[in-house]
Amino acid sequence: MADNDNTTITATGQQANGNKRRKLEDESTTSTTTIISESQSPLSSLLPPPQIRSIVTQYLQDDIPSHFDVGGHVVGNTIQTAELWMKSPGVLAGIPFFNATFDVCGSCQITWHDIAQEGQSYPNASGGNKLKLATVTGPVSHLLRGERTALNTLSRCSGVATLSNECVQIAKSNNWKGLVAGTRKTTPGFRLVEKYGLLVGGAATHRLDLSQMVMLKDNHVWACGGSIERAVKKARVVSGFSQKIEVECQSLSEAMIAAEAGADVVMLDNFEPEQLKKDAKVFKSKFPHVTVEASGGITMETMPDYFSEDVDVISQGKLTQGYDCVDFSLKIVH
Repeated sequence: MADNDNTTITATGQQANGNKRRKLEDESTTSTTTIISESQSPLSSLLPPPQIRSIVTQYLQDDIPSHFDVGGHVVGNTIQTAELWMKSPGVLAGIPFFNATFDVCGSCQITWHDIAQEGQSYPNASGGNKLKLATVTGPVSHLLRGERTALNTLSRCSGVATLSNECVQIAKSNNWKGLVAGTRKTTPGFRLVEKYGLLVGGAATHRLDLSQMVMLKDNHVWACGGSIERAVKKARVVSGFSQKIEVECQSLSEAMIAAEAGADVVMLDNFEPEQLKKDAKVFKSKFPHVTVEASGGITMETMPDYFSEDVDVISQGKLTQGYDCVDFSLKIVH
């Protein structure tokens, strides 16, 4: 794709490079608000700007020196341009976090080329076939302060999206109609990025945190004297009609008790595939409107063994625990 085939997604909308540079030189301590086109990042509106800015600020504070930035002093504040390259195959995800990083750094304008489409797979990207996705222009010290944080979020979010998409494609190729989902096994402080990556990859997030859906695991039940019914009823009193309740079950009989007590979702945990499909069929015959989730040690390789019309969700912790990062680099034009 030609370099002039690109879409500029910045609030200032300057068209001439000279005007851009003069404006940035005059406002080198201000932030530039970034606008993401829906076509290039269709899920970006899910992320409230104050929240994403706060999270990215924390990431930068982890990396920015607490006293002097000697490297920043060495390069100074001259206006320069860096190019974002994709160097390994994968699904692109994390554009909003990349943009927010340079917004917080201040006075950095981003031009995303048309080839950059969040959620799109780039199977042929490699070190020998690098894809130029974007350019970032601003004070060079700002570019270098934001570089690693921006790349870390982009590479990891894309890694989650890539693995998630692979699993979703396996489900589609087997004509399974259920949902591939992640779990709450996310990296502390990095949950929003990883959950966003799941969505971009086509998977379901599962619950986002402890308050979104009630999940009663074996520890909850044991702490309630071993009574699933007691645990479900106690949860229902405070969760009301607006929250679903899920119960982790180790057997068909436990799933039946949970459903009879009012659970909306039952998780058949650590079942062997054939036993799971058999028990799910029996369960659905009595409780057709209760969601059945299969979980526990399921991988991309073993997932097809669990496909069944009686299983609604298959969740995998590996989607946010065992993904490979996609390789990107940001290089100053020289």
